[in-house]
Order: sequence, then structure tokens, then C-alpha cells
Amino acid sequence: MFTGLVEMRAAVSALIAEPPGVRLVVESPLIAQETRIGDSIAGNGCCLTAVEVDQESFGFDAGAETLSRTNLGRLEKGSWVNLERSLKLGDRVGGHFVTGHIDGVGELERRLDEKDWSTFWFRAPVSLMSQMASKGSIAVDGVSLTLVDVEDDRFSVALIPHTLNVTTLGPMEVGDCVNLETDVLAKYVERQVRGERDQRLGGPFEKWGQNPDPERT
Repeated sequence: MFTGLVEMRAAVSALIAEPPGVRLVVESPLIAQETRIGDSIAGNGCCLTAVEVDQESFGFDAGAETLSRTNLGRLEKGSWVNLERSLKLGDRVGGHFVTGHIDGVGELERRLDEKDWSTFWFRAPVSLMSQMASKGSIAVDGVSLTLVDVEDDRFSVALIPHTLNVTTLGPMEVGDCVNLETDVLAKYVERQVRGERDQRLGGPFEKWGQNPDPERT
């Protein structure tokens, strides 16, 4: 479990092919010195397990599923990643509860910069939009952010100078892909609503299509 408060932005120092996956080695002496093999660390919001550690860096094994469903598959040597170590019992939760399980990949559609502040518009999978609401929470590349505007297939967030300076969001350009994780509470709410709706319809909503029989109650 994480909070979405990124501890550090670090560079990928090596990509080692281990078919069907890859080992990602990240250089971050400060975190490496306190990391043990088996520890969980979020890389761009994706929960990963440290499998090698030295005084300067640590490595993760990312499988084919992870590489295909997150932006980790697009990383190159020198790419930046957001890092956050797992939450300890008793720690302050300054962001929101983030599981490290990526729901989908979004794309930066528009960036509006005003001095040191920015507003980003991200296009996202339609299936995730029902789990978002204005003033709710979203994790973008592992960064806990507050949703501003939510539309049918995109959303906006307002970024303060600190976030732009210490995370991968600062240098991001239009067209770049990001990992998205919706609020875990929103998932349970949507599940409950779907269950109640399916019960009223007499079966899974998908069974009746997008236009179920209006006479069914």
C-alpha cells in the first residue's frame, strides 16, 4: 500500500532482457541504502518487488503482463521514474490510499502552463471514467492528485510547482503515456452500484446490452 506521495524521481540505469520480461535497474542511492530484497517499491505507481540491491541502485523484474499494461514497457535507459516505498503502519497518509495496481494507461492530451503552475488534461479509458469524480483522487504515474474536471473520456488536474519539480510530470510532453490508478473506494462504490442495477434487471447489465428492455423493472 502506498500514499501517492513520491519520494524521489530517479533514472533507469539499465534494462536487462529476461524473456518474456525485463529487469529494470534504477539508480537511487538514498533509497537503495534502506532497501532490502523483497521490499515493495512503487515505480511510476506500479507496485514492484526489489530483486537485487546494492549501495547505489536496485532492480525489479517486470513481466510481459506488466510491460504491456503499463508505461514501464516504454522505458529506456535514462528514463525517469517516480519512486515511493510502501507505507508503514503509523505513517501519515498525506495523499490517498494507492495500491500500486495499475488500472489503465492514459495520455497527456493538453498542457496549460501558467508561470510555475500547470493544468494537465489526460485522455483515459472510458471504462475508468465512472470511477472518477471532481474533487476525488487519482494516481497518475504514482502521484496522488485531485481531479478537477471529469468528462466522458478525459480529466484534468492542477499541478503545483513542487509536484512539477520533483516528479516525472514536470518534463512531460503532450502525447506521453501515464499509468492510472483510480481511487480504491470508487471501485467498491461502482461495484455496489452495478450489483444493485444487475439485480433490478434480473442479470448482468451486459446481458441486456446498452439499451435494456425498458419494461423490465
